[in-house]
Amino acid sequence: MSTTETNRAVARRFYEEAVTQGRLEVLDEIIADDARDGAGPAGGAGGRDGFVQHITWLRSAVEGVTATVTDTVAEGDRVVVYWTIEGVQRGNVFGAPPSGRRFTGQSISTIRFRDGRIVEYEVLPDRLGILEQLTL
Repeated sequence: MSTTETNRAVARRFYEEAVTQGRLEVLDEIIADDARDGAGPAGGAGGRDGFVQHITWLRSAVEGVTATVTDTVAEGDRVVVYWTIEGVQRGNVFGAPPSGRRFTGQSISTIRFRDGRIVEYEVLPDRLGILEQLTL
């Protein structure tokens, strides 16, 4: 498997196993010790702990969260992931208080890799689309 294909596979594991299934132990295999989660609630906490915090928060704020990868674009040490998030809001999401409403949103993430492990993660969610579903 090429490096690019390995990176794509690791990106999919992040969403399928860690986010959707809540298997946080997978992070030990796919996240570098010095990784940075620029999307987490801790504002870019370093290392695996930042990723654990992010996923733990997400899974508590969104009941039954499902993160589905719809497409990837990979080149060199980067993978751009197009993905859909679905679930029921049970906690504060983008400043909106818990509503108990089901929502679906689209996101685009940029993930940088080193030696088959994630070293940098950024996400651009459709905040407006999600907030409209949660507050209207």
